[in-house]
Amino acid sequence: MSRQQILERAVKEIQDGMCVNLGIGMPTLIANMIPGDLNVMLQSENGLLGIGPYPNKDEVDPDLINAGKETVTAKAGASFFDSAESFAMIRGGHIDLAILGGMEVSEKGDLANWMIPGKMVKGMGGAMDLVQGAKRIVVIMDHVNKHGESKVKKSCTLPLTGKNVIHCLITDLAVFQFSESGMELIELQNGVTIEQVKSNTEADFTVSSSLEIKG
Repeated sequence: MSRQQILERAVKEIQDGMCVNLGIGMPTLIANMIPGDLNVMLQSENGLLGIGPYPNKDEVDPDLINAGKETVTAKAGASFFDSAESFAMIRGGHIDLAILGGMEVSEKGDLANWMIPGKMVKGMGGAMDLVQGAKRIVVIMDHVNKHGESKVKKSCTLPLTGKNVIHCLITDLAVFQFSESGMELIELQNGVTIEQVKSNTEADFTVSSSLEIKG
């Protein structure tokens, strides 16, 4: 349920008329969750604008893939282009929202999500461009790693994707927003207490006076 809660909350960040980029991993699942009454264009940095839901078995087209090499569908009116055109969209500030996965996030809004030292990576992908070019950056991730250590840190220990770039962080415990005044807790996930968030968070944060408590 924790992953479902994260995804459901992330969908609320998407507004009608937006052009949205969904990062590799958990964010791509959002493509199947966007309400039908929203007119949203999903963009992939490998050259597709107008991504639809994941295909059924009889709809799979091996030539239609997203940046994570997963097969996708294309909505009516979708367009295809090369990566140069795609990154011109991103770097030109034409992406309204990017929802990205995270390995670590710092209290200053720094993001580390593209590599772990010593492990093979295919490349940095479009993340470094997205965190600088998209108008709003939302990061979704588990609050702690598999060892029980906080991924929400005072300072990132992994190589940075971008410094001071995150606007909103959504985890299985809580939702934070970032501003010049720092990191602020604005929502708790169902059944979670402030004490649980504090005990699982290395970063320093303030608590919003209008904190939304669910459940």
